[in-house]
Amino acid sequence: MNVKLLYAFFFINWFFLVESVAQPALSTTSKKAVSLYTEADNFRIHGEFDKAIDLLILAITKDKNFEEAYFRLGLTYKNKEDIIQAVKNFEIGLSLAKDLKRRKEYSFELCQNYLKLGKYVQSLDNSNQFLAAEQINKARIDQVTVWQIQAHYGIDHTGDKLDYDYTQLNDSVNSYPNQYFPVLTGDNSELFYTVRYGSGSFENEDIVVAKKDEKGIWQKPTSISDKINSKLQEGACAISADGRQLIFTMCGGVTYGRCDLFESKKVGDEWSQPTNLGLAVNSSDWEGQPSLSADGRILYFSSSRKGGMGGYDIWTSIKDESGKWTKAQNVGKEINTKFDEISPFIHVNNQTLYFSSNGYPGYGGYDIYQSEKLKGAWLVPINLGAPLNDFEDQFSFFVTSNGLLAYFSKADVKNQGFSKIYQTTIPEQRQPKKKSYYVKGVVRDNETGKPLKATIELTDLKKNERVAIIESDSITGSYLFVLGKGDSYSLFVSAKNYLFKTSTFKIDSIERTQPIQLDIELKPIRARASAILNNIFFEFNKFEIKPESFSELLNVTKFLQQNPSLIIEVGGHTDNAGSEDYNVKLSQKRSQSVINFLVEKGIDKSRMQSHGYGSSKPIANNDTDLNRKLNRRIEFLIVK
Repeated sequence: MNVKLLYAFFFINWFFLVESVAQPALSTTSKKAVSLYTEADNFRIHGEFDKAIDLLILAITKDKNFEEAYFRLGLTYKNKEDIIQAVKNFEIGLSLAKDLKRRKEYSFELCQNYLKLGKYVQSLDNSNQFLAAEQINKARIDQVTVWQIQAHYGIDHTGDKLDYDYTQLNDSVNSYPNQYFPVLTGDNSELFYTVRYGSGSFENEDIVVAKKDEKGIWQKPTSISDKINSKLQEGACAISADGRQLIFTMCGGVTYGRCDLFESKKVGDEWSQPTNLGLAVNSSDWEGQPSLSADGRILYFSSSRKGGMGGYDIWTSIKDESGKWTKAQNVGKEINTKFDEISPFIHVNNQTLYFSSNGYPGYGGYDIYQSEKLKGAWLVPINLGAPLNDFEDQFSFFVTSNGLLAYFSKADVKNQGFSKIYQTTIPEQRQPKKKSYYVKGVVRDNETGKPLKATIELTDLKKNERVAIIESDSITGSYLFVLGKGDSYSLFVSAKNYLFKTSTFKIDSIERTQPIQLDIELKPIRARASAILNNIFFEFNKFEIKPESFSELLNVTKFLQQNPSLIIEVGGHTDNAGSEDYNVKLSQKRSQSVINFLVEKGIDKSRMQSHGYGSSKPIANNDTDLNRKLNRRIEFLIVK
């Protein structure tokens, strides 16, 4: 990917390289050559590279041994992304340079630019020459050391190729001069991405969305919303799995720094007016390239702020119970280096992180890496390998929930300064360790069928920890969430003025191509309304509550706190195995255990009644193990 596009991604002003060593005198005695040389640099530092190149070539015609002109010509070609011509002029200048300091400058540039061409041996030779000569400038020593490591990596991995299968998306999607940073909803039905209306670094940028038709073909994209797109630059965005929460980068206007992160929410078909995420997330420096967890409550982004490991780092912020973003934290040295880590993407499994870096062993420039979280810590990042990574810069990698496909942007080989969006299969050895699938449905009033805005809380039963909180749309009642394969979950659904509903389910090991459809009906709060507590667990023939029940009971506690006028009965039920006298006593003890828990959490015991029904009120025939399991239950009943 070209350098212009890279800097457009960062939304920062172009930084023009100049010689780092002061030069008391030039090597030429030609006044005309010096005049042309000086005039050329006025154009170079303003980005008018072609004019600068013409003047520098004229300066060299006045003195073919004008060493400094070759160096500056090499820099200008490098700025223009013509690396072949940059190397050619650096090599000529090196042959003319006699001073050790000047030769060291050429070795630095040639080390980097040969790496950009994938000429690892030549890059390595120049890195050795530079490191042998440089003793003082630690920043440059560190930089060249990384380039040297990358040159070794390129040599050692030449010929390595993993089974990536690229496909450029259709012309409907790729209909702009530049398109990049693709992200999809959890069901892969909507594609959000940034477009730029020209090849220049400062062209206007907007966010657009493309949808699939019934045949799975991407349709012509449209502007995401007039409330979001403006005359300012709206850049890289992140979308929650349900497609209703957007975080995006905006540059210009009222911001704390050069670029800030903003948030917008979708209700029905309308996006809200964007709001700045505030100083908990944004700073006086640059923030951009966000990525959201599936439920929209954990944010990852790149920033140049102080307090990191160096360069651009990846940071994270968590949305608290009140809906506010907490103070951003650096993800740490397990991921960040003293160089640049950008373009993070957190997979919907919330434990696989993809990002771009120029600080790790790789093929040169920015490569894409993958890290898995194990017991709360990020493992050593793994290079995603060739041909996805090569000596050019790679960015914006999005992996689908099932881990089989990825979307990314790549320079258009036919048009310099332009880019397209691609889809690729992911080799098995680079797929996320934990596959995920999505569940979707609608929450309704069980009497009127009216769609409801409800809160849906998901808890991993094995870990006994909440993994997601989402809300259904207040107009359509629709929701979508993503779950990991092979895990068991509890579901707690609540809405104002309605009785909660709970359920337990497990995503089996079967590969799924279709979503799990789970529509939910809630009962209005009134006397005699009841709900089964599906996530209360006991050991066989015992009444002590198992720890995996606690999350559900805490939600029941919250429900009773929010509805202080309710009087309830907690009913215990069993199957028909054993004597009825034993079953009644066991169900009574289990019912009382639940009430004891609620009392410990502050619920007045006068509001609750305990009753053990034994096997007298079955909800299924006791003829199968599954039916007997259904009959063994705790039931919540509103008495008054």
